[in-house]
Amino acid sequence: MTGTETQGHTNWQEHFRSRLTTADSALKVVASGQRVFLTGNSSVPIQLLEALLKRAPELHDVELCHVLTISPVDYTVPGLERHIRSNSMFISHNDRKAVNEGRADFTPVLLSEYPLLFRKGILPLDVALVHCTMPDENGYCSLGGEAGLAITAAECARIVVAQVNRQMPRTLGDTFMHISRMHHIVEVDCPLTQRAMGEEGDQEITEQIATHIAGLIPDGATMQLGIGSIPDAVLKHMFKKKDLGIHSELISDGVIDLVEAGVLTGARKTLHTGKITCGFLLGTERLYAWAHNNPLIEQQRTEYINDPFIIAKNDRMVAINSALEVDLTGQICADSIGPRMYSAVGGQLDFIYGASRSKGGVPIITMPSTSTMKNGTVVSKIVPLLKQGAGVVTSRNHVHYVITEYGVADLYGRSIRQRSQALINIAHPMFRQEMTEQARELKYL
Repeated sequence: MTGTETQGHTNWQEHFRSRLTTADSALKVVASGQRVFLTGNSSVPIQLLEALLKRAPELHDVELCHVLTISPVDYTVPGLERHIRSNSMFISHNDRKAVNEGRADFTPVLLSEYPLLFRKGILPLDVALVHCTMPDENGYCSLGGEAGLAITAAECARIVVAQVNRQMPRTLGDTFMHISRMHHIVEVDCPLTQRAMGEEGDQEITEQIATHIAGLIPDGATMQLGIGSIPDAVLKHMFKKKDLGIHSELISDGVIDLVEAGVLTGARKTLHTGKITCGFLLGTERLYAWAHNNPLIEQQRTEYINDPFIIAKNDRMVAINSALEVDLTGQICADSIGPRMYSAVGGQLDFIYGASRSKGGVPIITMPSTSTMKNGTVVSKIVPLLKQGAGVVTSRNHVHYVITEYGVADLYGRSIRQRSQALINIAHPMFRQEMTEQARELKYL
């Protein structure tokens, strides 16, 4: 540790007071042509983002790098891109339109490698906007709700602007940054953005899918849970299981009841035994309050949590991920609808591959068998061929289990003929005959 760093650690209260300012003053540090990192998910520092957007008319060619953001602040208003242009590594509902209209950028990258874009200098960062707890008695702030995706970026940025929040949960693990490393500090006292899981989709279909998935999960399994209603529904089927564990890019409210019921103990985890390891929190105030100073939770950097070779060290690793479309050879499209970008690879390939390399691992792709278009037309999500321009997130070489409300198709080690028949069997009945005929035309059957 250098002399400067030692002094910063010793006199952290003085540093805190001297760097404390308003959001508007702090964001004056951003200059035209710079690249800015924005903490995302439920941890979006809303006051800092609002202050940055207020400065937009004075700026040009500012790039805002982020993943999924849960925030009421619109940073993709038409015309704003001339001043501040969003560059998303995981598209969500609030920037999808802008990306597909060419007013915002999308950078494809595995979630395990997202922080490495900054660490390796591929995307050098000028400023990082982070959201953290108030400093503890030693001057350390926890990055709280989203440490996994933010801590590396914050370490790599030349300037760190921190929104310190009295309501941010103090999460444990590799989550801490000393106050001396923060250049501008804005103090707030406001709740995190909330997102309840399990509210979207047809609940009857979700329940049927969850039942099929639950049948594949053994006692002692370590689980990865994605965003949405299906992972949440799966958790509700776990109460008769024993000694489950979690190693996941995110956790939500559903884990709490399993912990309190004595089901989710982590006792048989082969890595970080007895701990819930994750990268970020996404849920309601109940989750954030429960996670505060909870020694059961150990947040780690996303490049560690999502590393397939780390994931594989968990025996009986269960990965549950979703798809937009699956073709009869087993190619999984999860990031686009044809050429229209929808989301991103996220952690799907990281966890599918990691679970496949795990001893007793269960890699799962799941989805309802159909979707309904805006005009009311019902279409099959299992198709002979992916739409032109569709992205392959999980290749036919990596896929194992595909699950719909109609059952489980085990594709691993199966021929194209066997795969086609297995997938037709779990497609919606109204499409099976037509799909069989198309498969024969393609010489799959």
